[in-house]
Amino acid sequence: MNRRTLLASAALALGLAGTALAQDKTKVGFVFVGPIGDGGWTYEHNEGRLAVEEHFGDAVETVYQESVPEGADAERVLTQMALSGADLIFTTSFGYMDPTINVAAKFPDVKFEHATGYKRADNVGTYSARFYEGRAVQGHIAGKMTESNIIGYIASFPIPEVIRGINSAYIHAKKVNPDVQFKVIWAYTWFDPAKEADAATALIEQGADVILQHTDSTAPQAAAEKAGNVYTFGQASDMAEYAPKPRISSIIDNWSPYYIDRVQAVIDGTWESDDTWDGIGAGMVKIGEISDAVPADVKAEAEAMIEAIASGAYHPFTGPLNKQDGTPWLAEGEVADDGTLLGMNFYVEGLTGEIPQ
Repeated sequence: MNRRTLLASAALALGLAGTALAQDKTKVGFVFVGPIGDGGWTYEHNEGRLAVEEHFGDAVETVYQESVPEGADAERVLTQMALSGADLIFTTSFGYMDPTINVAAKFPDVKFEHATGYKRADNVGTYSARFYEGRAVQGHIAGKMTESNIIGYIASFPIPEVIRGINSAYIHAKKVNPDVQFKVIWAYTWFDPAKEADAATALIEQGADVILQHTDSTAPQAAAEKAGNVYTFGQASDMAEYAPKPRISSIIDNWSPYYIDRVQAVIDGTWESDDTWDGIGAGMVKIGEISDAVPADVKAEAEAMIEAIASGAYHPFTGPLNKQDGTPWLAEGEVADDGTLLGMNFYVEGLTGEIPQ
C-alpha cells in the first residue's frame, strides 16, 4: 500500500468516525412563544436549555426558535425541526398543543414534550408546574401588603392554568384580608410589553396598589415603578433587577432538572410518554427572595406556607370553598382533586366579573 492509499484510508476512517459521532449526538429542539430575553417565562425555559448544554456538553446539540406564534407558524417550525434531525422537541406554550400533536403524528420516531397541555400520544409527553402553589403565597403577601384593599391581576388567556392562579391568589388574599377586592384585566397575550404596561396602568388607576400578573414581560414592574407606591411580583423568573421595590417576591419556574432528566431518558432509550405536574415540593416552582419591603411577620407567615405546601401538609385548594355563584364546591377540610384543577373553568366565591369564553 503506497503513501497516497494510506492517507486516503486514514481520511476515510476519520470521516466515518466523524459521521458516527454526529449521529451519536442527541439533538434537542425548543420552541418558544416569546423572546429569550423576556425576563420571564421564555427566559426561564431558555435557562433550562442552557442547563442541558452545560450538563451534557458535546453529547447534545440544542436548537431553538423564539417568538413563534401559536398556530400554523408553530406547526411549520416544528416540522422544520423534526426534518433537521431533532430527536426530542420541547414546545413551551399552551397554544402549541394541537400543532405538537399534528407534527408528532408525522414523525413517530421523534419525541415531543408539550408544556401546560393535556393531549398526549406515544411520542408526545406533557409537563407543567403547579404555579397555583406560588400564587397562594403571593396572595397571602398581597392581602397583607395592600392598603387600598384593591389587588390588580393581569391575566393572559382564560385557560385553566390562569384561572387556577387567579383563584388561588384570591383565596389566600381574602383569608388574611376580608376586605380585599380583585380586579382582573385579560390581556389576551403571553408577551406584549405595551399591552401589559397599559393593563398595569389601568389597574393602578382603578386603585390597585398591588399588581399580580400571568404575563411574561417586566413591563408591569416598570409601570408600577413609574406610578410609585405600587407593589408587584415577578412572574416565571425572579425579575430581580426591579428589587427590592416595586417587586417584592417572585414565582420562579425551574425547568432545568426536568429538561436534563428527559434528555437523559432519550439518550438511554428509556423515554416514554408521560404527564408531569410538579410544584414547590419537587423544586419545579420556587419562590424568589421576599424583599425587605415585606414586614418580618408577613415574611415568616409566607415562608411557613411555602414549607407546608412543599411537605404536603397544606394544599392551596382546601375547603370550605364555594364557587362564584355560591354553590358548594369543597367541604371543610376537603382538598380539590387534580382533575377539577386541570379543567378549572370557574371563579371561587367573592371574585367579581365573568371569565371570558
